[in-house]
Amino acid sequence: MSLPEPRRSAGPYRISVVCLGNICRSPMAEKVLTADLERAGLADRVDVESAGTGSWHIGSGMDERAAATLRVHGYPTGHTARRFDPRRFDQFDLVLAMDTDNLDELVREAPDEQARERLALFRSFAPGTGPHPEVPDPYYGGEDGFTAVLTMVEAAAKGLTGELTALLGGAGAR
Repeated sequence: MSLPEPRRSAGPYRISVVCLGNICRSPMAEKVLTADLERAGLADRVDVESAGTGSWHIGSGMDERAAATLRVHGYPTGHTARRFDPRRFDQFDLVLAMDTDNLDELVREAPDEQARERLALFRSFAPGTGPHPEVPDPYYGGEDGFTAVLTMVEAAAKGLTGELTALLGGAGAR
């Protein structure tokens, strides 16, 4: 997928990463992508947030296993879960789902074709992931599932950061 052009001529490129409950995968992706963007010198040019398609974890912190996995690898863990608000589609340049179920939900909620054209799977930015690159939900599994998710998220974040650098002209470009 090629990245969509920014919606606005000024201001940061805005990305929302979406999973089911916004306590595992999407906040992990948000933290990893934000760290990669900082290292690439794009922190002031790209805003990243996360949300869930479900509402049952609204206001909760990150799943402790997800937070522990991030901490071990040097990422921040502060987070408050929220639901993706379909009325905000026009505020994002790119909305990235963690799996096809959440992508399908976002497609259903998208107000128009322009919004649907800005949807993709997060892991589609990692090389060699195949035609349906999903990040599986680790919630009902063990610690190793969170480590596997982190590995997938890091690869996708690296690829996405490279695409954003190319689209936005590199660090320091205005």
